Amino acid sequence: MVTNLAGCAALSAKQVSLEERLGMFPTGALPVKETVTIRWNDHQVPFVEAQNDEDLAFALGLVHFHLRGGQMSLLKRIAMGRLSESAGPFTAEIDHAIRILDFGYASKKVVANMPPETKSWLENYVRGLNYYQDNMRKRPPEFGLLGLRKEPWQIEDVVTIGRIASTDVNWLTLLGLMGERVKPEWEQTFANVLEAGADPVTSFRGTRKQALLTDFLAGMSRSGSNSWAVSPERSATGSALIANDPHLGLVLPNLWILAGMKSPSYHTVGFMIPGVPIVGVGRNPDIAWGGTNLRAAVSDLYDVSRADNPQIVETESRIKTRFWFDRTVTLRRSAYGPILSDSNFLASRPGEEIAIKWIGHEPRDQVTALLAAARAKTPQEFREAFKTFAVSAQNMVFADKDGNIGQIIATTLPVRQYEELDDIVLDPSDPRNEWQGYVDATDLPWALNPPEGFIASANNRPAETPVPLGFFFGGDDRVRRLQEVLAANDKVTMADMTALQLDTKSPDAEAMTKFFVREIAALDEFEGADRFVEDLTAWDGDYRVDSRGALAFELLLYHVVPAAYGFEDPSDVPPLRLQWHYKTKILANTLEEMDDAARADLIRSSVLTAAKDAEKFDAWGDIHQLRVGHLLNNVPVIGGRFLIEEFGVGGSRETPMKTAHDLVNDKHSASYGSQARHLSDMSDMDENYFLLFGGEDGWIGSENFADMMPLWKEGEYVRMPLRMETVAKEFKHVLTLSPE
Repeated sequence: MVTNLAGCAALSAKQVSLEERLGMFPTGALPVKETVTIRWNDHQVPFVEAQNDEDLAFALGLVHFHLRGGQMSLLKRIAMGRLSESAGPFTAEIDHAIRILDFGYASKKVVANMPPETKSWLENYVRGLNYYQDNMRKRPPEFGLLGLRKEPWQIEDVVTIGRIASTDVNWLTLLGLMGERVKPEWEQTFANVLEAGADPVTSFRGTRKQALLTDFLAGMSRSGSNSWAVSPERSATGSALIANDPHLGLVLPNLWILAGMKSPSYHTVGFMIPGVPIVGVGRNPDIAWGGTNLRAAVSDLYDVSRADNPQIVETESRIKTRFWFDRTVTLRRSAYGPILSDSNFLASRPGEEIAIKWIGHEPRDQVTALLAAARAKTPQEFREAFKTFAVSAQNMVFADKDGNIGQIIATTLPVRQYEELDDIVLDPSDPRNEWQGYVDATDLPWALNPPEGFIASANNRPAETPVPLGFFFGGDDRVRRLQEVLAANDKVTMADMTALQLDTKSPDAEAMTKFFVREIAALDEFEGADRFVEDLTAWDGDYRVDSRGALAFELLLYHVVPAAYGFEDPSDVPPLRLQWHYKTKILANTLEEMDDAARADLIRSSVLTAAKDAEKFDAWGDIHQLRVGHLLNNVPVIGGRFLIEEFGVGGSRETPMKTAHDLVNDKHSASYGSQARHLSDMSDMDENYFLLFGGEDGWIGSENFADMMPLWKEGEYVRMPLRMETVAKEFKHVLTLSPE
């Protein structure tokens, strides 16, 4: 009854002011060595100042639990395959899959191998989490809604959450490819994927339960992102500039926390993962950084039924289930990793037993790496910091106060004896398929101060490496747009950097439109579709919210794609053929190879049907929408209570301002894209600007739950200064933690 009442209270959560929220924070005599000052701005973004590193870590634990206690407690359950304890029997198969993947497999070894200073940092952070949880005056609303309860936090929990937040983006691609691998046309499909690339966000389609797992993994895997840096010679300020905008799930609470901190060892502002006390994107006084997912080959699939000695070990695991009976599952692990085909999420051929080997199951230490990166003062120190880093593999772009800009390959890669894949499932009896050791960031090539005067990264294939780097890179649509804009501007301003983060133009969409326009021009007039054709002909590839051309292009694509591949409806098209890179590299060839008369009939029919669809709408934003609300807004029946607003938005799948979607001909919601932004001008310690999609506070009903959305829509930011005198002026709400 207590849980039910708490859940009902959360459904009707009253509005909570900033003052009320800060009033929940424990202050006064606390287990700190010296006085700690936490300053908050009006968005409830904290800046923690401590006299020693131990107190800083403890205070960050308090801050994280204060802002995201409910979210972190749920993440902890998800990372351990315990979602059914909150969601009931619907998620039991997801828990089974996550327990097979075993994100915490290496956590104890990682902690055992940590340097003493890293272990001390995490011990004090966890001490802060537990102190806040034990002394919280009100439980986060999610505790009642999701049946969460107080559980002691341990260091291993932090490492495990860090692992699930570093999910290998290629898993989604592999899941999709395994579904295609059981079909007769597999060889051609695989060849097309190797040519066109693969977008993990749209690689896999399955049942509702499968979609829940894959959507979650996509949202956690940092599979997108843009990052670029500009040298002083091309900067209007005469100093280096840097920009980053991670692409993740567009849900609330955001998957980042924004914070500043200062102690003897750390002086940093930036984005942190809830539950992990590191800065993933940010700046210190000397250097600023951010990354894009490398899509590196850090996982391999093996058919262990072919292994000479698979060394399979079985264990039983009990899945506790809310409102239902518990379930016991068998987990099998081989010498080549956990056997993923025991989950019904993975398709395989008869007789195969598919294991997955992942670098994240090795005891590589990303916490130590990112703590060292936060302390780095030079490009060389920054690169060296990532020696112990493995997941998720990143193209790390940086800029420093001395005007250096650069990019490093931040990962640990297995050494393989082959350069190309013949199949996505390897034969473990072939010694060429064994991992022959590892190379890390200090072994891999890096770029420093390139002659172009700028560096841009957008999940595109980076430089050649001494070992196979990856096999399923995406296209280069976004990075070409970034390079095009940066190359055309001799003196880039901060306003230019902002405009590029908000840019909604797609070069590939513009090229595809020209192809369609040429085909249409060769045909007879389209009665009743004149305006549609005019809109399409005039379009320049810019997905502005008010664009009629973008609307026309997407409606036409909706009808052309399934027809080109012999399907009646887009829902019948294999997911891999729906990917943007597949359309841009394979679709035009497919159409050109058709008989002239058949192609003409297809184009004519698609234009006429799309023109009728367009009559219902005025612009792209009429059908391309964003839903702003808590993650629970997708839950049937009660979800509407957690929806804050819905509005039309610009952008598309591969525009710099990314708002991903499938083939569409009606209103839809983008659920993945640009959900955080960062800009820094290295000429001034205070010129750092950040923004979250939504807001900082995860407390349902808080005035800071979604108060950054007006800024997100207008392209504005929250300033995060590093000078403490500026922080004192701009972060006016002060809490003091005093020693006991």
